[in-house]
Amino acid sequence: MPGPSVVWFRDDLRLADNPALRAALDRGEPVIALYVLDEESPGIRPLGGAARWWLHHSLASLGERLRERGGTLVLRRGPADRVVRETVTDTAAGAVFWNRRYGGPEREVDAGLKSALRDDRVEVSSFAGSLLFEPWTVRTGAGTPFSVFTPFWRACLALPAPRAPLPEPREVGGPLRGPASESLDEWALLPTRPDWASGLREAWEPGEPAAHRRLHEFLHDDLAQYDRARDELSAGATSLLSPRLRWGELSPHTVWHETVAAGAGGRFLSELGWREFAWHVLFHHPDLATQNLRREFDAFPWPRLKPTHLDAWQRGRTGVALVDAGMRELWHTGYMHNRVRMVAASFLVKNLLIDWRRGEEWFWDTLVDADDASNPFNWQWVAGSGVDAAPYFRIFNPQLQAKKFDADGHYVREWAPEHLGEQPPEPIVDLGETRMAALDAYEHVKRAARA
Repeated sequence: MPGPSVVWFRDDLRLADNPALRAALDRGEPVIALYVLDEESPGIRPLGGAARWWLHHSLASLGERLRERGGTLVLRRGPADRVVRETVTDTAAGAVFWNRRYGGPEREVDAGLKSALRDDRVEVSSFAGSLLFEPWTVRTGAGTPFSVFTPFWRACLALPAPRAPLPEPREVGGPLRGPASESLDEWALLPTRPDWASGLREAWEPGEPAAHRRLHEFLHDDLAQYDRARDELSAGATSLLSPRLRWGELSPHTVWHETVAAGAGGRFLSELGWREFAWHVLFHHPDLATQNLRREFDAFPWPRLKPTHLDAWQRGRTGVALVDAGMRELWHTGYMHNRVRMVAASFLVKNLLIDWRRGEEWFWDTLVDADDASNPFNWQWVAGSGVDAAPYFRIFNPQLQAKKFDADGHYVREWAPEHLGEQPPEPIVDLGETRMAALDAYEHVKRAARA
């Protein structure tokens, strides 16, 4: 059918290497760039506070870049199946394009919408824009999904190399009279009472241009020392690209090919592989955020929750230096070094004996890079309940971790300086005693596995 092309933006807030946008431009009709804030479709998880802050600014950046190229970003709120169909009707659009999503509820929405639009004789196409390898293309020799990372990544690398990224369009012409749009201010994504986002503003500049600048800085300044220094908390060797990938301001194809062109990055590329593995697992286990993947962990005897312990952990008031420093960094910046994430998560689950889902929910609300796959996947990894997980008896000792990865105390001094004073705070629990309590509780899981 003739008529404009709707490009439905989701977690791909960019112009460069956007296959859905490229398909719309190649069709030769005016382009309607649409973003739907969907908090109503069944099973769609509402965004956390830090994510809403990032989304506001990333959408503002995308809208500005579209205007520079002759287009307009249309913002509409509501269940996506209804909103997209209404937009098609309002604009007499002849085609809809999007880049694929991989969560269970999202796939149900997309499949139903694709079927309905095709029944209405509207052209619909979806594309691979968010992962290097589609989850259904990577299978074991027996044709089953992978449950261990190393053979999964080896199988990925045996496939054809990821496609080259698509160039950024110079023009994105919209219709002479575009459809009505809501405003970002109406959506009220930013915190106001109180405005807790000052630290996020200090730490981050959302948007595609800033994402490309950070990628180039990392490849030029930090990649050479990444393998050696990525776990050193004050080395500054981490990429800081996780929120850029989560919101699609950069495509993984762009990161992959620019890293390869830089002539290094085997270890860093495997971190992209870990992200791919998380989505592979979510694709095959849509309830990743709520259900133990290793079902024997359903028998874990979580004690009655102590709200004071959970509150102390959330606020960085546990009396354990590295945990407190990490949790305060998280609250201030919406980010935490990955090594410290593992330590803080282990402390919650195995020293405080608090269900991993409580921690996952807190990270979902406070991380700017929390997504449906990596956040629960990594929590289950630490808890021992996921695929290819750390054994439950691997309990991170935060004091030893601090000595090893923050030997000069720079990280703790920045975020929790009272721990380096003459009278540091006392831990709320004894690390040795709680370690033994966790191992005793784990005996229930082992018995359930043998039953």
